Amino acid sequence: MASRLLPGHRALRYDGRTVLVTGASSGIGAGLAEAFADRGADLVLVARRGDVLASLAAALRARFGVRVEVLAIDLTAPEAGRTVRDRLAELGRDVDVLVNNAGFAVQGPVAETEDVDRLTAQITLNCTALVDLTARLLPDMVARGSGTVVNVSSVAAFQPVPGLAVYGATKAFVLAFTEALWAENRRHGVRVLAVCPGPTETPFFDVAGEDAVGALPRRSVDQVVATTIRALEGNAPVAVDGLLYRALTVTTRLVPRRVLTMVAGAITSTPHPRARTEA
Repeated sequence: MASRLLPGHRALRYDGRTVLVTGASSGIGAGLAEAFADRGADLVLVARRGDVLASLAAALRARFGVRVEVLAIDLTAPEAGRTVRDRLAELGRDVDVLVNNAGFAVQGPVAETEDVDRLTAQITLNCTALVDLTARLLPDMVARGSGTVVNVSSVAAFQPVPGLAVYGATKAFVLAFTEALWAENRRHGVRVLAVCPGPTETPFFDVAGEDAVGALPRRSVDQVVATTIRALEGNAPVAVDGLLYRALTVTTRLVPRRVLTMVAGAITSTPHPRARTEA
């Protein structure tokens, strides 16, 4: 497990604070969990795969000497947000940093998707669960006058994405929600940030297939984590990972939306719909 402390980089410290990460079992979620542990934070890891979480928790405890709790919870289940809050109360843990990372995508045209429930489950996890957890944990941060909310969006949030129609729409929701949340809480001592990665080398592609985003270059988890940590030192509401993807998101403001949609569809189109996971 390599350290994610960047050489020569001023490191935020989180000693004595508790960071809750959803979708923590792999990919960006696991990377962010490690980065916060590296900076002294105690952790609460949330995901469906309890066995994987337990292994990660053991490794983080051994390497960084921090306290790590595991909550094996399916965030698409009814009352999942309330369950997380109740478990936190049982553990006696106040959350200082909430990282809403859990999400997944279903690839392919909507009309060709055989499992419609998977489409609506994307909305439940990517949007509803994120809002639910945020609304349950944010009031305590405001009352304390300190705290951080990090919502993982995507560069897919900046334009419609045929072939990933629901996924792109959910990430656009996350981006808009986070920007509004930033404005609401900037004077209450609560830091709010939307992180927007492009294609990233994670288990996302194990299910999606290697051609899921065409020839677009992929970033590493370490790069996304570094972008996130750097952004938390500032006060901007949005951080797009990677120079290329920052440039592309700027372009979305200049190119007609119909053209953007056609280009995005050409990149993501595949012969058959396939499910893919992000966290």
